[in-house]
This record gives sequence, C-alpha cells and structure tokens, in this order.
Amino acid sequence: MTEQMRTAREASRRDHLPYEVRHTDDMEWETIRWPGETGKMLFHPRPERPTEPNAGILRLEPGAYHPEHYHGFAQVWYVLKGEFVIDGRTITPGSMLFHPDPHFEGEFRTDTGGEILIVQYPGPTTGERPIYDDRFNKAERKAAAEERVDL
Repeated sequence: MTEQMRTAREASRRDHLPYEVRHTDDMEWETIRWPGETGKMLFHPRPERPTEPNAGILRLEPGAYHPEHYHGFAQVWYVLKGEFVIDGRTITPGSMLFHPDPHFEGEFRTDTGGEILIVQYPGPTTGERPIYDDRFNKAERKAAAEERVDL
C-alpha cells in the first residue's frame, strides 16, 4: 500500500460522520405539493447541511396526480405499494426509477394509491437542490393549476 493510499484511508476514518436513523412512526404525515399526496420526509436539506438528500416516503391516495413539471435536481424512486401510470407507462411495486438532472417529471396518476420511497439530491451537473420549503411542508395545498411546473 502506498503512503498516499494509507493517508487517504486514515483521513476518511478521522473525518467519518456517524449514520443517522429516523423511523416513520416518529414523524407526522405532511401535506405535499400535488393533490392526493402526503409525505414523511425523513431527511431534508438544511442551511447547515445543504447536501443532505430530501428522502422519505410519499403516500398517494387513489386518484392522486400531478402534471409534467421540471426539476433541476436528481431523484430516485422505489415503488413500495400501488400502481402508477407515468407518461402512459404502468409502474408497479419493486420498480426503481432514476430521474437525472435536469429532467421533466412526467404526468403521473394512480387509481390504486400507494407509497413510494423517494430520494432527491442536488443535481450533479446542474447544482440545483431539492427545495424543501413550500413543497413538502405546506400549510395549505394550492390547486394543481396554480402550481408552477417550471420549478
């Protein structure tokens, strides 16, 4: 092992931050941007930790939907329960979706409702970050037609 490799390994151990645990039972469901959506965002970016992902469970009621809209950040979804139609394609439990940055998140509908694990993170190419305020912790939901789809 070279001296450079040994130093890098030692530095990573010295600077290591411990993992964090959050449980869905310890959190309340929050109002989300689109009709029929609530969520438990277990982690989300904060000023002191801007690169923390926006990660949690999205719960969708039967009939939930959203129009196509833009995101400059990246995200990964894993379907836990339910059936979803995204841009005309049926997505079922066990499916993982990757949305690179930037992307247009396609038109989305569900007749069954369900739950999706979502992880949103700063776009590696755009540098845009998941916006937490007024998307996941809304005091009151606007009608879908009033929401900006270019954000």
